[in-house]
Amino acid sequence: MVIGYTTGVYDLFHIGHLNLLKNAKGMCDKLVVGVTVDELVAYKGKKSMIPFEDRIEIVRSIKYVDAAVPQYDMDKLSACKKLGAQILFVGDDWYGTEKWQAYEKEFNEAGIRIVYFPYTKGVSSTKINEALNTVRKHNLEDVK
Repeated sequence: MVIGYTTGVYDLFHIGHLNLLKNAKGMCDKLVVGVTVDELVAYKGKKSMIPFEDRIEIVRSIKYVDAAVPQYDMDKLSACKKLGAQILFVGDDWYGTEKWQAYEKEFNEAGIRIVYFPYTKGVSSTKINEALNTVRKHNLEDVK
């Protein structure tokens, strides 16, 4: 059985998230998804709109996901080893970076393959948040 693993915040769940999970599931028998806990999101200097408990329930309910687990830290290699995952799925924005070239060596030594998926163009939680803030600001001006 091939176990795959991927992680994310999954705030404001969108088609890009769904594409990643669907494509990942197509490459493994069991897909385990790490959902970033609120404390780790804050550590990364961000704040999620949707609380962790809701985000993990949304991810858990996606038909391509076999299990959703909390992601408490950034150590994806330890998580893969703990879960018995043979493949780690990540976005291609990391591909070729110095940090991920080093990760690739570590994962390769552990017998874990990294698969990079292209991001869905034009879609991200950050862009959705920016658009919502613009609309809210505009609506407040209309009320005045």
